[in-house]
Amino acid sequence: MASPLLDDRPAVRPAAAPVPSRRTRLLALPEVRWAGLSAVAFLLAFPLDVAGAPGWTWGPLYAVCYVAGGWEPGWAGLMALRERSLDVDLLMIVAAAGAAAIGQFLDGGLLVVIFAVSGALEALATRRTADSVRGLLDLAPATAVRVAFAGEEAVGEVVVAVGELRVGDVVLVRPGERLPADGAVVHGAGEVDQATITGEPLPVRKAPGDEVFAGTLNGTGALRVRVDKDAADSVIARIVGMVEEASGTKAPTQLFIEKVEQRYSVGVVVATLALFLVPLAVGADFTSTLLRAMTFMIVASPCAVVLATMPPLLSAIANAGRHGVLVKSAVVMERLGGVTRVALDKTGTLTEGAPRVAEVRVLGAVCGEDGVLAAAAAAEYPSEHPVARAVVALAEERGLRIDPAE
Repeated sequence: MASPLLDDRPAVRPAAAPVPSRRTRLLALPEVRWAGLSAVAFLLAFPLDVAGAPGWTWGPLYAVCYVAGGWEPGWAGLMALRERSLDVDLLMIVAAAGAAAIGQFLDGGLLVVIFAVSGALEALATRRTADSVRGLLDLAPATAVRVAFAGEEAVGEVVVAVGELRVGDVVLVRPGERLPADGAVVHGAGEVDQATITGEPLPVRKAPGDEVFAGTLNGTGALRVRVDKDAADSVIARIVGMVEEASGTKAPTQLFIEKVEQRYSVGVVVATLALFLVPLAVGADFTSTLLRAMTFMIVASPCAVVLATMPPLLSAIANAGRHGVLVKSAVVMERLGGVTRVALDKTGTLTEGAPRVAEVRVLGAVCGEDGVLAAAAAAEYPSEHPVARAVVALAEERGLRIDPAE
């Protein structure tokens, strides 16, 4: 009779919480909401303006466009100005306001929309990166079954939060459950799927004394595992830390752009003032001079260059994380673009990680190849092991009858 503290009962999992839709997750970002409002107002005002409708029909719409898309970067620019730094956000707002001042509402609104949408895309890329990190954290279960001992004898089980586990605790992991902590097997034997950590496609046989990792999946056999590391020091926690650190790093191109941006922005402001003040000093027309200066500021603004650097890198890091590729830093991701040769190991990289039967060899003349395969499939049918599934798949592919095995 199996011990109640070490049995093969499948894990009973609670019902999963409803997953928010993609639209809901998008609208949860304030940058997306403001950019969407700005873009909608612009798209409503644009045809009215071009068609020559009265100003009262499209003027308020442009105002909504400017305020919704410009207040956040404008505020960020003012905060940077307080730190004696001329931010490109403020430069963009001044350029848009200047365009409106000379009656070019459409041009200024388009500049605001482009900048707001770019900021929203960057916020979305950042959120997706954070989601990929949370996805890694979800590999480890939230609770664990801690075994209570009276001396050397196990006397009960207690369900606790993983954060309450301490080094030296012993936890029970039944088939189908994920391991809650890094440690070593002290009792029981089974096969653990470690693909999330090591990339190995086949389950690894575990017996007393073998090391196991948090977040890996116990396939067959109940295991008692001694906790050897705190949750914060587990392999999966270190992987999450690496991804978070990668998301916070800056690539050489971005560092260069940020270094040049400050001086370039100052140069654009000085040149704009010169284009405005010098012609006025020699008697030029005010309106045409202002139009020329504002046109120069809008064209010379480095908004596009600044906004085009980080979102692609963040998106690439997040996309890689969702596909099981962990990027150590933005520097590495940028350098990947210049890679001409790649060396890969054999497990789960160039292959799918799913074995298949390549050949059936019959020793002796007791039965034919199909008879041997049918018998093997019958024996393997109840198993969840990848090799067992491969044997059964070949038998089903050949249309063989798989009888119950006893």
